[in-house]
Amino acid sequence: MSLGRGCRNLSLQPESRTLKNLTSAPVLTTRRLILRGPGKSDLPAFTRFMTTGSTLKAQDETVSEEQAWFGFLAGVGHWHWHGFGFFMVVDAKSDQPLGRVGLIKHSNWPDIELAWHLFEGSEGHGFATEAARAVKAWAVDDLGVARLCSYIDCTNSRSQAVAKRLGASTDGTRAPHESEAEIWVHPVDTD
Repeated sequence: MSLGRGCRNLSLQPESRTLKNLTSAPVLTTRRLILRGPGKSDLPAFTRFMTTGSTLKAQDETVSEEQAWFGFLAGVGHWHWHGFGFFMVVDAKSDQPLGRVGLIKHSNWPDIELAWHLFEGSEGHGFATEAARAVKAWAVDDLGVARLCSYIDCTNSRSQAVAKRLGASTDGTRAPHESEAEIWVHPVDTD
């Protein structure tokens, strides 16, 4: 079969091409952290968290390696669809991935969510709060987001504490898409 003049048969093997950036995510920095779009090298840490993470085990939300792979790709696609998504949170000194913090909006969700997931061993150091403040500022200043919520399981006291440090509050109203999650509303200054 002829591919025509000027065309060549390119291999479709993923290893034959290396994409520098999988998303359009900007790079945000804080005092201790770098927030950047997900890269192929982040998949092992993400998979480990999704398949064996103690916080996910406690909520009976671990998944298979294949489901983690699909979740990772869905996260990359989210950036392309919405122009926002989860940032990888990386220690600025060691370049070690610490977790994910970002904005998500699934098709049946009423609001954009500011969400955080820290990998095993990264909890308790203020990383979620520090990264979420940077993402919130980016969402308001660069994207013009006027309302941000976090959907937090009513028994997840650690995430509730992060939300409180960010100035969010809840009246106990449950998320329509997740009956065990309360809606926490973040104050958004749009001067």
